Amino acid sequence: MDIELSPADEAFREDVRAFLRDHLPDAVKAGAAATPSVFVEPDIGQAWNAVLAAKGWLGYQWPVEHGGTGWTPLQRYLFEKECAVAGAPNLTVLGLKLLAPVLWTFGSAAQKARYLPRILSGEDYWCQGFSEPGAGSDLASLKTRAVREGDHYVVNGSKIWTTHAHHANGMFTLVRTNPEVKKQAGISFLLIDLASPGVSVRPILTTAGDHEVNQVFLEDVRVPAENLVGEEGQGWTIAKFLLENERGGSCHAPKLGYDLAQIEAAAKAESDGRGGALAEGIEWRRRMAKARLGVEALEMIELKIISEIAKGRKPGPQTSLTKLLASNLRQEIDLLAVDLFGIAGLQLETSRPLYGDNAPEPLHSRAAQVAAARYLNSRAWTIFGGTNEVQSTIIAKSVLGL
Repeated sequence: MDIELSPADEAFREDVRAFLRDHLPDAVKAGAAATPSVFVEPDIGQAWNAVLAAKGWLGYQWPVEHGGTGWTPLQRYLFEKECAVAGAPNLTVLGLKLLAPVLWTFGSAAQKARYLPRILSGEDYWCQGFSEPGAGSDLASLKTRAVREGDHYVVNGSKIWTTHAHHANGMFTLVRTNPEVKKQAGISFLLIDLASPGVSVRPILTTAGDHEVNQVFLEDVRVPAENLVGEEGQGWTIAKFLLENERGGSCHAPKLGYDLAQIEAAAKAESDGRGGALAEGIEWRRRMAKARLGVEALEMIELKIISEIAKGRKPGPQTSLTKLLASNLRQEIDLLAVDLFGIAGLQLETSRPLYGDNAPEPLHSRAAQVAAARYLNSRAWTIFGGTNEVQSTIIAKSVLGL
């Protein structure tokens, strides 16, 4: 979908396109294309982060005073769209897009000075410790306890589905500091060094065989009180701020559109079993058109949200709508990829990575090799960041007023 741009924004887009042509490494692009999990591995993600950091573009959503570009909401959208169209990997979202806004909004001067530069430099790699075995969608029921002892908190509990905890050196987490008040009011936001004594990380393998998530155990972990972000009891407010950014801080439509275009191109070379190309079949064309219309509708909603942000307004509950639509489209498009390759799309290679010199040879093509694993992993889209049911409830109450 094209939008009418001012001459300045048109020039900006051309600058981004030229940079991507000249500086997006082929190995990084190939690695992103052959990654079936939601997050790319650090060898791909951090390599791309370093390229953008050298250009000064890594903090493209950040304000200038904290090391960012200071770009307008439309420029940020154009950058994300051109990166998606070029096949660049998604950026490492946990530190850059989730923790960083929390720090510059709620953090102390010392926390901003210490952590923000280290996120941009790649020295710190963060994971998110929110969900627990008994507190997923009902996040406010979390039980991980932090007790103040002098100038430290002593933390006990566990977190689950913790993405890339096995790679991270820090975890921003929600803990219960006061069990005597309403459950939302007793939650605080702590930064935990994962090298601390008492921290252990246990891998959880997905159905597709990927090690992306983990369970993190915290046993008498001593955390300096200076690692409390905001005030005690402010964790729920901070968490809602963070989740709003997670659901609406990025544009999903450009990446979904890119993946759909790759499928559309590949379908022209796949047989329909009757002497023609799969792309010519009426049912296939119907499914592709339905998905394409869904992507375009999502992009219009995202552009509307960008317009509101440009006017100084918060994204609001409309971000739940984009999360709901993007999750369903992600799964629909990944199912199209499996169906596209037929039997070859059902191969489930569990060796990792599927890129680089040591990658296993595909039976048909690299795209076919990734299809089944990516489909299985995308089941998580309707769960993480708030389930479809949670998003539907928010939309019903806050958007539709039901």
